Amino acid sequence: MELPQIPLLAMLKERMSWLDARQNVLSQNVANADTPGYAARDLKPVNFEQTLREVTRPNQFAGTLMTDNPRQIAASQQNAGFADVNTPDVETNPSGNSVSLEQEMIKVSDTQAQFQAAADLYAKAIEMMRTAIGHGGS
Repeated sequence: MELPQIPLLAMLKERMSWLDARQNVLSQNVANADTPGYAARDLKPVNFEQTLREVTRPNQFAGTLMTDNPRQIAASQQNAGFADVNTPDVETNPSGNSVSLEQEMIKVSDTQAQFQAAADLYAKAIEMMRTAIGHGGS
């Protein structure tokens, strides 16, 4: 089994991909905080149960060279295939804008912390696997 196919690592990669896409959406909200008519957006949370089913199903293409998921490669794709929804932070102001910079900055900070936690877990899992197969730590 290849490392990206291990369920824990696949789930962490999916989580980090979602958090990266969310950060992009939130940064667009901040950049458009003064744009008349702009509605705040966010990403719809990923369904954990569905993700778990997807990463634990047997890989019918084992041994061939192919990509697991286009979202893992093309980070430049808008929202990387995740659903985004309008999420006004506050009531729309007279210009039609519904972005609250305070709320967006809280979301950005939370997203950064979650991404760092997922990245740390990923690194620890890789380190444990290296130790288990006898290649030692860093």
